Amino acid sequence: MPVKTLLTAAALSLSLSLASSPVLAHAEHGQAQFGGVVAEAGEAQFEVVAKAGQVTVHVSNHGAPVDTAGATGKLTALAGTAKSEIELKPAGGNLLRGAGSVPAGAKLLIGVQLPGRKVLQARAVMP
Repeated sequence: MPVKTLLTAAALSLSLSLASSPVLAHAEHGQAQFGGVVAEAGEAQFEVVAKAGQVTVHVSNHGAPVDTAGATGKLTALAGTAKSEIELKPAGGNLLRGAGSVPAGAKLLIGVQLPGRKVLQARAVMP
């Protein structure tokens, strides 16, 4: 095989492998890791998990945990004509927690204020 053909094939292989690497790096981005529903808000990703009268929100940035120390938040759940609001407080690491239940099919509005940042808002529907 001529050298020119080999170099062209090598360059093509390299460019294709580089183009696919960002996709592989964020394979779990946007997918639930804890059995909840995922919502995007700017640079943050929220996974809302509602179990046994408690709501837990996992906060991350492209898969990396985001510290929630000093953060405040509120989750509003709309189910038909019923509206409930759950106050979210830091619960260590990248977690926010609040007492309350969220029915299946409820529309969620999540608002989180991380220290020194603007309020992040996201929407999701509880499965």
